[in-house]
Amino acid sequence: MASELRLQHGVHPVDEVPPLRRLAPLGLQHVLAMYAGAVAVPLIVGGAMISAGRMSPDDLAHLIVADLFVAGIATIVQSVGFWRFGVRLPLMQGCTFAAVGPMITIGTQHGVAAIYGSVIACGVFMVVLAPVFSKLLRFFPPLVTGTVILLIGLSLMSVAAGWAGGGTGTADFGAPSNLLLALFTLVAILLIERLAPPAVARVAILLGIVVGTVVAAVAGKVDVTGVGDQAWFGISTPFAFGAPSFQVGSVVAMCVVALVIMTETTGDVLAIGEIVDQRLEPRDIADGLRADGLSTVLGGIFNTFPYTAFAQNVGLVSLSGVRSRYVATFAGGILVVLGLVPKLGAVVGSVPVAVLGGAGVALFGMVAASGIRTLASCTLDSRALLMIAVALGVGLLPTVNPGIYARTPDWFQTIFDSGISSGAIVAIVLHRILCTSTHTPEEQARAAAEVAGVATRSH
Repeated sequence: MASELRLQHGVHPVDEVPPLRRLAPLGLQHVLAMYAGAVAVPLIVGGAMISAGRMSPDDLAHLIVADLFVAGIATIVQSVGFWRFGVRLPLMQGCTFAAVGPMITIGTQHGVAAIYGSVIACGVFMVVLAPVFSKLLRFFPPLVTGTVILLIGLSLMSVAAGWAGGGTGTADFGAPSNLLLALFTLVAILLIERLAPPAVARVAILLGIVVGTVVAAVAGKVDVTGVGDQAWFGISTPFAFGAPSFQVGSVVAMCVVALVIMTETTGDVLAIGEIVDQRLEPRDIADGLRADGLSTVLGGIFNTFPYTAFAQNVGLVSLSGVRSRYVATFAGGILVVLGLVPKLGAVVGSVPVAVLGGAGVALFGMVAASGIRTLASCTLDSRALLMIAVALGVGLLPTVNPGIYARTPDWFQTIFDSGISSGAIVAIVLHRILCTSTHTPEEQARAAAEVAGVATRSH
């Protein structure tokens, strides 16, 4: 990497290895900061597939441990690196929310095998496109990425609503007991965020879920009968749901999502480079994107989903002041261990849906707020506002009226039934038509750093 600032003994802080007594708690802190977000995607997609009859409830625990296992490998690849894979910075990897909508649409229409076929194709597409993606950054300025991130958060609110009611389609959906449990969880998160010490407040969502689950258990709303059936140790079986199926429309939809994922990771990579005082070259960004693609291919093989850098952990690097990439490596090792314990996945899977609804309101709202923060860094003239308005409008159509594209061809539904995919396409096209301003990688870095809640300085 280029122009590194080094200490007197010649080692950049990024390459320092802290002693184990510091490495272990710092790594665990990263895991706790991203755990709730890490398991949210398999919970959302798995729950949707169970509701659609494409999976059984027992499969949910498998999705969770597979996700943690691959997230750990992805984090290690990104932080340690090998050959041209991995940016070698303190980045944590997890499943991206950007792919949730398209994957649910694909799974509902074509089955679980089509999800994993499109995920594998998405990963290969990312690996192949990585070297040239830096030349495409002009198509993804903060105005576009902020709109897409905002749309992701707003689109997922329908999921949070379904959870808060106790699960869409269930006999007791909307029961006051479910709504009160969701409200209690949300209030617990807010109180922890407001009253707890900063180190504890950073895991407010995770602790809120724990508190909500305890209250639900007291009320007799926690079912742990499946926990005892799970083994203490196990390895995720590749292609556990059958050979992947490659549907053209599904692959196209996920390749559109891949562009969003690559933009998201690029912003996080540039932001973390600013935070740790390392100026990055385009090849460094390409290395990080290749690692994302490789991890996504592994995700398709091991029955999980596309991976990206987690913005909340970028902010944690700034808040903690610890720049060593080996802290992220240690955290990745913890995730791998967690992914080898199926019983843990069953425990997480036993969390009541209503509890997740309360947490989802906060979690998905934070995603939307991150998009607003990115947009706040842009010049919002009348044309920019029109671009945002139309992209959000088109993207929210299938959310507010899920049957709007029911009579269109299957390939069209696969792409546009996901508001995230359709909104991203509209935002990219309209930005090129209506907006003439350009944005440098440094401006992208500053915007991404603002999303992570940190203030960066220029070199």
